[in-house]
Amino acid sequence: MGILFKNGKIITASDAIDADVLVEGEVVTLIGQDLRADNHELVDCAGKFLLPGGIDVHTHLDLPFGGTISNDDFDVGHMAAAFGGTTTHIDFVVQPIGGSLRDGLETWWAKSRDIAQIDYGFHMAVTDLNDAVMAEIPTMLDEGITSLKLFMAYKNVFQIDDATLFNTMRVAADHGMIVMVHAENGDVEAALTPALLAAGKTDPVYHAASRPPEIEGEATNRAVVMSGLTGCPLYVVHMTCEPAIEALRRGRALGYPVMGETCVQYFFLTVDDHMALPGFEGAKYVCSPPIRSKQDHGLLWQAVRDGTLQVVSTDHCDFWYDGGHGPWQEWNERTGGRDWVGYEKQDPSYRRPGKELGMGNFAKIPNGMPGLEDRMLVMWDAGVNSGKLSPSRFVELCCSNPAKIFGMYPRKGTIAVGSDADILVWDPNKQHTISAETHHMRVDYNCYEGRVVTGLPVQVYQRGRKLVDGAQWHGSNGSGQFVPRAAGAPVL
Repeated sequence: MGILFKNGKIITASDAIDADVLVEGEVVTLIGQDLRADNHELVDCAGKFLLPGGIDVHTHLDLPFGGTISNDDFDVGHMAAAFGGTTTHIDFVVQPIGGSLRDGLETWWAKSRDIAQIDYGFHMAVTDLNDAVMAEIPTMLDEGITSLKLFMAYKNVFQIDDATLFNTMRVAADHGMIVMVHAENGDVEAALTPALLAAGKTDPVYHAASRPPEIEGEATNRAVVMSGLTGCPLYVVHMTCEPAIEALRRGRALGYPVMGETCVQYFFLTVDDHMALPGFEGAKYVCSPPIRSKQDHGLLWQAVRDGTLQVVSTDHCDFWYDGGHGPWQEWNERTGGRDWVGYEKQDPSYRRPGKELGMGNFAKIPNGMPGLEDRMLVMWDAGVNSGKLSPSRFVELCCSNPAKIFGMYPRKGTIAVGSDADILVWDPNKQHTISAETHHMRVDYNCYEGRVVTGLPVQVYQRGRKLVDGAQWHGSNGSGQFVPRAAGAPVL
């Protein structure tokens, strides 16, 4: 017996058709009109859309950063993702300084394997590149990892020099891999930050002044040029502003194999309206690169409309705004900063340290914000409902393009015979008020607090298993699968 989705409208990146979908086991086996119910479980989708499960290719779950660890893990974070319509994500393995890529991979396997509730993959963030690690890069293909991330920022921590970026691109190109870059000029940021702090400019809003648009544009241009020289596919993550977008656009016009994503927060939040809030409130919105201006919002909408940008992700990395409750210093010393979930389970008032670590010094605020649960809801509401995006373009940006670029298509990212049955029953008329009181992410604020959105998934299926039914959760730990990815994916 399978599951028959009846009377819905299927939305893919290329089509919108009225058809039924039959799922048997974990895959779609038949698409057609007026399919017979036979003995199948029937899901009536009248008045609703059938969308492929969302794919977020930029997340940081259970990530050590800035003196703490991001709140959401492969348990709670996965549940939150599914409630927002995301059924697959790619997280970043971080190579330990002084260690191998394999060391980092083993750490992330331990974080994910037993508790995963949705499907997932890994990028490899290379932080300590020497000859041995360079030789290790091709072995990641055997692990189903086809993408490398390099940092042009975070001087004296993760930042690589131009020679290292160039040589890594040459190795990646030879093996059909893709290089991702965090594009900000770390040398300039390292000069600006101490100067701001010395001048007494310590509030959260000055984080944006330490990382102006010009240094994002300069670094993006450098990476684009190196992609053109090496022929290595380049994917620039979390693009925010005109100088960066124009650098990418120039590279694409020259035929370079370059692509880019932006993240949902960069369409809605601004320095003036959010980071400049009174007191310490602006810390909620500290991320890198920073949120920008309303003018940049318009530029980003145009870039996702005209194809300059291919993907909308989240860079989800959430921390308590009001953290550091209970005997956390003692716990940190005793455990070496591990098992914060265990710490917080001891007492509902306990919280690991969070954004408050940067009170009096914006440079010490843990960078990142929540978004994994909200991405598809706010992008549909602001994009599709406003006419900025067609439903098919929405699917391209949030589902199909991520799958194609990162070697998961057509298993993921579409509704087609043979594809995994990752299906959203999407009600385009249902309203929902976004709030920290009701979201499923483990964090005490929401970037879109009070926003009323129209259109959301009312049922969510992963490989034919029902995960979400209205407000009910049906997922289980260990049911999420690692998705190995294929090298040589297309440049879109």
